[in-house]
Amino acid sequence: MTFQPVVPFSGLTGWRFLQRTLVTQQETFAASAPQKRAADYFREKIGTTLTADALVADRRLLEVALTAFGLEDDLNNKAFIRKILDDGTLDPEALGNKLADKRYLALTKAFGFGDFDTPRTVLSTFSDEILDRYAARSFESAVGDQNDDMRLALNVSDGLAEVLDSSTSENARWFAIMGSPPLLAVFKTAFGFPPSFSQMNLDRQLTALKDRSESLFGSSQVATFADPKQQDKLIRNFLVRSEAAAGAQSSSGSVALALLQSAASFYR
Repeated sequence: MTFQPVVPFSGLTGWRFLQRTLVTQQETFAASAPQKRAADYFREKIGTTLTADALVADRRLLEVALTAFGLEDDLNNKAFIRKILDDGTLDPEALGNKLADKRYLALTKAFGFGDFDTPRTVLSTFSDEILDRYAARSFESAVGDQNDDMRLALNVSDGLAEVLDSSTSENARWFAIMGSPPLLAVFKTAFGFPPSFSQMNLDRQLTALKDRSESLFGSSQVATFADPKQQDKLIRNFLVRSEAAAGAQSSSGSVALALLQSAASFYR
């Protein structure tokens, strides 16, 4: 039986409810039959999966691998994923290094098919490493089926931790945020940027993010968001602005509908 996460409210009220019940809901979700079957199969098979071809050929393994990095929508893009995995990370021209979305780079780095003669899949700790990510991302995805803002908010802590672990320079950290669609969505909304923000060139986006971070949070450094208080403020800003935007769209839609109905009545 599949457990569906409970998200009875939107906005800050829903977020506070989700935080209070998070551990219980995550444990219940992980114990559900589909999650257990996927985890058991991955743990059994991944240690003997030594090439990108072998991983891509096994749909059940590939689904776990991609979901662990938030890339489950690419499940049918086998040639693309194989190329990313085979290229690895060491060559600057490797596809994972050239893509703006750095989740692909994290995927190929984790598996190591293109970087080592023996991939990381043989490590005794590898299955737990990937399955921990799979459990977290699967739960976030299930929450997203109820409320996508909650999915994005849940990703913030782990997403920022990865950015801080993988990048050293300040600009590289901001570029890593820009290369993570879930994180960028949160920052754009929390900082009050318009939809046209993504159409700006990358250098202008970088400057705008740093300036707005300094203005709203007192620092242009990504590390400031490792502080739980600042992270909570970031998420609160995101949820409040997102809910306000949704309310404005709903209100505009209602006004437009009322005008259309009024016009239709006039011409009857």
